Amino acid sequence: MKASERGADPGRNRWLLIGNSRWHWAMATPDGLQCWSGPPQTGEPQPGEPLPGEGPVAWAAVGPLPARSGLDPARRLTLAHIPLASAPPWLGVDRALVAWEAWQDCRLPVLVADAGTALSLTRVDGAGRFAGGRILAGAALQWRALASETAQLPRLHAQAGDAGSAGTDWPSDTVTAMRVGVLAGLAAAVQAAWQDACREFPSCQLRITGGDGAVLAARLGLSPDPDLALRALVRLRPGPGP
Repeated sequence: MKASERGADPGRNRWLLIGNSRWHWAMATPDGLQCWSGPPQTGEPQPGEPLPGEGPVAWAAVGPLPARSGLDPARRLTLAHIPLASAPPWLGVDRALVAWEAWQDCRLPVLVADAGTALSLTRVDGAGRFAGGRILAGAALQWRALASETAQLPRLHAQAGDAGSAGTDWPSDTVTAMRVGVLAGLAAAVQAAWQDACREFPSCQLRITGGDGAVLAARLGLSPDPDLALRALVRLRPGPGP
């Protein structure tokens, strides 16, 4: 989507999704939509630059807000603003955003694997209706649990995406075994969920997004779609108007 298609100054068009562990930003540029992530409570468009006075065109949050975020509550999108049919009231806004955007892209049954702090699996039927899902601990959570609940396993500080290719699915050292074990398990969970979804919806598509989506997609021989949630924000609120 080109900035000129939104009818607004591309230098001032920004959208924000506050996640559980990171802030995710999109900015309209003459070349299209630029997306990036940053630590919580920062999210500056450029290092050291404060948020613009007007703030983002629209924003949504699943993670905690800082006490003085400066974000305009009138520009916040909640579940009620996302036209995902049959969405239950407890559904997280991040799951609703990625599920709705994925269905908008293909208009077919779709399973979205959002690999962030948690790995959420959200299914949408061919008519664009929420059709259930699954949630399990993401890679970083699993690594922390292994370290905190065992006597000898180390704490891993790297993100799942930093694990890259371990070179073997059967490593001999403990750290790599933890990395490969968790990532292989998550990829297997995504694959199994997709197979289950396809039994009910034979044409079901699979989309993989989120911070750890790239490494999971690589294990499954697929391409990730990292910006689903931000594209949904842009589609729902392309400009500062109501």
